[in-house]
Amino acid sequence: MGKVPLLCYFLLIALLFVNVSKADADEEIGVYELKKGDFSVKITNYGATVLSVILPDRNGKLDDVVLGYESIEGYKNDSTYFGGLIGRVANRIGGAHFTLNGIIYMLPANNGKNTLHGGTKGFSDVIWTVKSYKKDSHITFTYNSFDGEQGFPGDLSVTVTYMFIGTNKLAIKMVAKPLTKATPVNLASHTYWNLAGHNSGDILSHNIQIFGSHITPVNDELIPTGEIFPIHGTPYDFLQPRSIGSKLNDLPDGYDINYVLDSTSSVHFKKVAVVHESKSGRKMELWTNQIGVQFYTSNMLDNVEGKGGYVYSKYGALCLETQGFPDSVNHPNFPSQIVNPGEIYENVMVYRFTAH
Repeated sequence: MGKVPLLCYFLLIALLFVNVSKADADEEIGVYELKKGDFSVKITNYGATVLSVILPDRNGKLDDVVLGYESIEGYKNDSTYFGGLIGRVANRIGGAHFTLNGIIYMLPANNGKNTLHGGTKGFSDVIWTVKSYKKDSHITFTYNSFDGEQGFPGDLSVTVTYMFIGTNKLAIKMVAKPLTKATPVNLASHTYWNLAGHNSGDILSHNIQIFGSHITPVNDELIPTGEIFPIHGTPYDFLQPRSIGSKLNDLPDGYDINYVLDSTSSVHFKKVAVVHESKSGRKMELWTNQIGVQFYTSNMLDNVEGKGGYVYSKYGALCLETQGFPDSVNHPNFPSQIVNPGEIYENVMVYRFTAH
């Protein structure tokens, strides 16, 4: 009596994986360009990934200012998350589990005993569907995440749009709608920036200003402790612009921390950071509607072969990932990232690029 249901169970699991694999196989992987004058962005529907961003410097010289691989194959075997759209939950979930509405959800442990960037096959490793594309304005991708994918509850409809605003702004709009169950959602764009050019060396001389006066400290596994800590007088203080490398002696492992963004009750859309690279004159400003931003100085890059055979090393780029607080599912004092059916999650980023 027990053997037949058990056999049926394994057959159903096998069929599920066949169907998922078939769905992936049916989708074609493409590369799409958005272009306006000298400003161009290339994106693939594999992981809704940013492949390149080409910008002029103060003299009009064009450079690709994001790190990446020479071909799509590199992204399929990637452990850096170059340019990927991260989900269902970006950053780390401690202990690879959480409890929601009295149910314990177990997730893949792909970062020690913790879950990182959505699990072993997060949104940066699936093939998205192109919904709308116009070369001089935007591209929209969609993905339907199924109930139980990477252990997360409920069906989730996800949309991401990359769009130009005016002549020098790039916006990324990430939207998710739970269809059947409450679920945590924390999407992020994991683009690696080097404003001198992807193949120019480290970013330690880049000047950065981050508009966050608190951080969420982490333990030695990079899991938040649950505290919200003021940065004044610490190496994390970038309230005034300074070079990324200026206090690295006090922080030999580099930066990989969530900043609590400053805001007022009357301003929902807030300025996140300003990054300036003096040799090229390029400046990048970032705004968001989110409450946090992960500042990461690519501390774990270790001789990764990228575009044109260039080898990326530690501190080869910086990431600014707007997000909810990491591991919020396990910290009741953090703002909740749980989204219920009928509610809409939205993460908007706007970059403004100039060169002087």
